[in-house]
Amino acid sequence: MTKAKKIPGVPEQYKGAYHDTESDRYFDNTNLLNQQFEFLKNRFCNINHWKDYCGKMSADYKLFDHNGSFIDRAPVEGDFMRIDIPGPGDPEAKGFDWVEIVKVDNRCYGDELERYLISCRPSKSPDTRNSHIVHFYSEESTSTLVISRGKNYIKIGIYGRNEVANFSKTGFLGKIRNFLISLGGFTKATKLQWKSLADGLLDFE
Repeated sequence: MTKAKKIPGVPEQYKGAYHDTESDRYFDNTNLLNQQFEFLKNRFCNINHWKDYCGKMSADYKLFDHNGSFIDRAPVEGDFMRIDIPGPGDPEAKGFDWVEIVKVDNRCYGDELERYLISCRPSKSPDTRNSHIVHFYSEESTSTLVISRGKNYIKIGIYGRNEVANFSKTGFLGKIRNFLISLGGFTKATKLQWKSLADGLLDFE
């Protein structure tokens, strides 16, 4: 049985499901590599337009600040992402799922020359006093997105850790919805969504 990769900056896997979703491109031309990594950086920081790069069947991502106000800038720690996945959303959050951005950094490791990381976890909606987690995963789960540039490659990795269905810290309707999603194979479905995002962000054709 394969184990979750140990990636610097990505939380350890200790329970539930996980995924390692990666996409990369290799180059003989350094100038082209650097140019396309600049494109990738711009896309990576432009969360509100991720769906534009990934097709009609992908989730739609929007960035909000800690007060619940829509914002159009690069993400920082403490921001929130509102996610509209295909299919039923959380009824208590008007059909959306929410995650909080808990880590943003640019430290490099190994042969990386440049690297950017965004890590998030399921959260409440920032525009309500309701403390319920409005996401089909529990707050123990994390999703970490990393883009990097090496000597001859650019790469994006999306790493899900400790993915456990949210049956406790949500409202009654949320429990029903999350149970139904879990029966439908939510782990595989979410991995397909992340793979669509990884491939889409790297598609410059």
